[in-house]
Amino acid sequence: MSERDCALIAVNVGNTRTGVALFFGKELQRSSRVSNAEIDSIADLIFSLADEISEHRPGVVRIVMAAVNDSVVAEITNVVRNRIPDAEIHRVGVDFEAPIGRQVDVEAMVGQDRLLNAAAAYDSLKQACIIVDAGTAVTVDFVDGEGTFHGGAIAPGARMQIEGLHEHTALLPEVEFAAPEEGAFGANTAQAMLHGVFYGIRGMVRYLAERYAEAYQAYPMVIATGGDAHLIFDDDALIERIDDDLGLRGIEAACRMAMESAEKFETKR
Repeated sequence: MSERDCALIAVNVGNTRTGVALFFGKELQRSSRVSNAEIDSIADLIFSLADEISEHRPGVVRIVMAAVNDSVVAEITNVVRNRIPDAEIHRVGVDFEAPIGRQVDVEAMVGQDRLLNAAAAYDSLKQACIIVDAGTAVTVDFVDGEGTFHGGAIAPGARMQIEGLHEHTALLPEVEFAAPEEGAFGANTAQAMLHGVFYGIRGMVRYLAERYAEAYQAYPMVIATGGDAHLIFDDDALIERIDDDLGLRGIEAACRMAMESAEKFETKR
């Protein structure tokens, strides 16, 4: 079976949005993101990609899911099972693990999103890297040159910070997160809030990257992903690459390496 024949639908369920992608081998064909509130729309995306797979390999639909939101996964799975009862549905963290070494506390419960981002980054780069995921939360994680995940930092995401300022103060207004206006100073309350959150996240990432580089004694490549990555980091020289599909690529890598391991096991028997 060639890499192109190995078709996969990757489903990455985040805290607020779900990413869905079609892979032929390692090649990503297309991807989309939908709010977690729109289960039917997520399912429709999966069905559309399943139809496309059937054109290449009739009767075979492989779906691999990863999630930080179990209830959404259960809803998606139920809808898909009703429509495609013979589909192969697997879950990263249950049927196989994210393919990344780990040097964290034994009791640490690291989110699959962080591990898959790390796995995808290392699978692509094969070198030490820092992964910034700017979504509902902002995570800044480190992977060394041997492909080992060391953990990192977790902070509230931009929208969570903006909402928190409004909800927990008497006078700060409700503001939609956006890049602040040019200039060093926020000249009104809304702009001051945006300056604080926008540059606060940038500053946090820069400071943490410096700490990681000092600990590692080399400066790793910095990659960003997540729903707010382009908005916050598009013109930030620290960020060398923005990959909207990093978590989805991690699912593909997890599936591919699990299949390779299974094939090696069968060969040895």
